[in-house]
Formats: sequence, C-alpha cells, structure tokens
Amino acid sequence: MNLTKYISIKNLSILIVAIYIQTPIIAQEPTNDVTTPLHLLQPDYPTPYGTKSVAQITATLDRVYNFLDASTPAKLVDSKSNQEVTNLKRLDENTIFAPGAFRLTSYEWGVTYAGMLLATEATGNPKYANYTNERIKLIADIAPFYKEQIKKNKDFPSPISTVLKPHALDDAGAVCAAMIKVERAGLKADLRPLIDNFIDYISNKEFRFSDGTLARNRPQPNTLWLDDLFMSVPALAQMGKLTGEIKYFDDAVKQLALFSERMFNKGNGLYMHGWVKAMEDHPQYHWARANGWAVMTMVELLEVLPKNHPGYIMVLTQLQDHIKGLASYQNGTGFWHQLIDRSDTYLETSATAIYTYAIARAINRGYIDKLAYAPMALLGWNAVATKVNAKGQVEGTCVGTGMGFDPAFYYYRPINVFAAHGYGPVMLAGAEIILLLKNNEFEINDSSLQLKIKK
Repeated sequence: MNLTKYISIKNLSILIVAIYIQTPIIAQEPTNDVTTPLHLLQPDYPTPYGTKSVAQITATLDRVYNFLDASTPAKLVDSKSNQEVTNLKRLDENTIFAPGAFRLTSYEWGVTYAGMLLATEATGNPKYANYTNERIKLIADIAPFYKEQIKKNKDFPSPISTVLKPHALDDAGAVCAAMIKVERAGLKADLRPLIDNFIDYISNKEFRFSDGTLARNRPQPNTLWLDDLFMSVPALAQMGKLTGEIKYFDDAVKQLALFSERMFNKGNGLYMHGWVKAMEDHPQYHWARANGWAVMTMVELLEVLPKNHPGYIMVLTQLQDHIKGLASYQNGTGFWHQLIDRSDTYLETSATAIYTYAIARAINRGYIDKLAYAPMALLGWNAVATKVNAKGQVEGTCVGTGMGFDPAFYYYRPINVFAAHGYGPVMLAGAEIILLLKNNEFEINDSSLQLKIKK
C-alpha cells in the first residue's frame, strides 16, 4: 500500500521533522591547533608568493619587448612628408626619428639598451640585443652628417643633438655606458667618436666642486644630485674597461666616495636625494629611484673595477651597507615606497625593479649573502611583474622628478605608463632573476620560500 497517497501535506511535514529529530547528527570537529595544521593554511598574499618559472619571466619580458619594439621604431622620417628616409646621403634639417612613445637618446633609454643586452645574455634570444644594436647603430650612422652640419651652424636641427652636444650628465652617462657595452660586444658601428665625446663632457666639462665632486647649479647653486652617480660613474667605469686607463676607474671610485661621505646615512643605510652646499642642515628625503640609481651604480662599477684597485673594498662595503638598508624597508607586497622610509607614500615600480636587479646581481656575483637576500629579490620580481600590463606597459612608475625639500613634492609626484624610467629596470630585473634561478634552487619549506642548500 502506497502510504504517501494518504498523507496530507501537513502530515508529511510532521513526518519529515520527526525523522530528522530521530536521525543522529555527526558533529564536525572544531578547527583548532589540535585538529588542523594551522601553519599550513594558505595566506592571502597580495603579490604571488614563491618562484616564477623562467618561461613565465621570459613571457613578461617579451610583453615589454613587443611594446617597446613597436613604439620606438629604429627609423628616420622626413618631418614634412612623413616618408621614411632610408638613404643616409639624403639627411637634412627635416630628418627626425620616426615618432614613437620614447626618446632613443635619453638616459632612460640608455638603461633600456643595457636591459635588452642583459635579456639576451639571460635567455639566449638575440632579439633583445638586436633592439639595442639597431638603435645605437642608427645613431652612430647619422652622427657624421650632423656633426659636420653643426660645425657650420651650431643651431642646425638634429635628432641626436644631446649626443653631439651634451649639456648635462643626464645627456651623457647612461647612453655612453650602453654604447661602450655594445662596442665591447663587437657591434660594427663607428661609436668611438661618440663615446669619446661623452667621456670628455663627464670628465672635463660638467661642473664640479673644488674637490672634484660632480655637481649641478640647480635647483640651488652647488647642489649634489644622487642621480648623478649613475649618470657618470658607470660610463667612467666602462671607459676604464675599454681603454685600460686607470684614471677612469680612479674618478669613478672617487665620485662614489665623495657622494657617500655627504649623502649616505649610516644609521638607516639610505641616501638622501639632494645635498646643497649652502644649507646648514641637510633635509633627508630618501627618494626611492635615486637610491636605485646609487645601488645600481655600485653593481655596475664592481662589474669592471679591478679587484686589486685600492678602492674596490670600499665600493663593495658601501654596496653591502646600502643593500642591507634597502632590504629593511621592503614592503610586504614586495615593493618599496616612493619615499623609502615613509610607508604612507605610494609603492613605486621603477625603484622596486632597480633594487630587484641590483640585489639579484649582487647575489649572482657573490657580493652579498644569497641565503639571506635571494627570497626578497624573488618577491621583488613577483611584485614588479604584476605591474606589466597586457600591452607590455609598465604601470606604477613615478615620472621624472627634480629635487625638493618638502614631503609633498615627493608624495604627490604622478605615475604614468609613459614614464620611461620603468622599462629598462624591468628588463634588467627580469633578466637577472632568470640568471639567479638558473644558478640556484628554491623550495617552499615550512610554508616559506627558501634557497635550497645543496648537501
């Protein structure tokens, strides 16, 4: 007999409740330190944690490369007709670089050229170095024509005016260092006249204090800019390597010592951004990218400085002290702040990329303890990689920045994907992290990233 036909809806509800009450409930054990391995719970990391694969890092570099290759063409055009100029015998006052998103002769692009060279070294793919070689060769190929025209008319329009007539260290140092690197690598281009011109400006024409310190007269007379370490020292060091002349190494080491004496805070391991001779007190604004230029200067200098040079140990010690200071301020996201020691300033990409590169390179060269510093370098790259968007643009980079002596100036500097300062550091950082991964093994040990010690 089918009882359900005779049970009303009301009675059916009563029956269900009765059955439910008579069914024993199996209690779930509470989550606590006894029942659950709480230390294995997955944290809610805002930045990916652990190591990226070489393929993943290369994919990020490729996005940046593709964006830059498309947006900085190695071409000349006529500014009136917009037609490409391929015959270098037909250059004239209307010839310009093909319009692009970035300037091929800027110091930021000197860093980008170096980053592309390192990316080829790390990945074995020649396309990155070809990016640099094509553009630097183009500059070298058109230089003789414009050099002759400028002799006749100093105001003759030229797309490489800052190369032929540098007016600041920004015009000279980074591009010069990149040119020497490709010269040493065997690029077939007449670069030596341009290199010599840059070095002559750095060595003999830039303003200096009476003790030889490279300086500027803006924004105040007799001002030191921390940025100028990078705008001078790597070029001098590369020139020492190229020529074998010790005077270039001597000047490079001297600049680091003189800047550090005035601008390095031994208490926190950071550099102030600017130092003005006339000030009785020297306000310390530890701007992130300027500290990046400083730490990158030291790894670039050590790369070519002879180990028997009397200044080698000083440079090495200064690098170690600076990296120790920087490391103590890394944010939990992997980034560093715009003002390093002020956590209410924004997280900045270009400086984070520079620190990642410098720390990884210092590890790869044996300058610092890899067991201590490798995990933070990898975290730095993971942070930087989140700022490379689908188009290959680098987000979160502070635009070009002068020197200020109040906090608001640094706190509110804009960020922009067309701030050129982010691209070279991202290429350098990714490439150096690839080399770090190729030479070491890492593991998640008790939930944290650790360098794997080979027994």
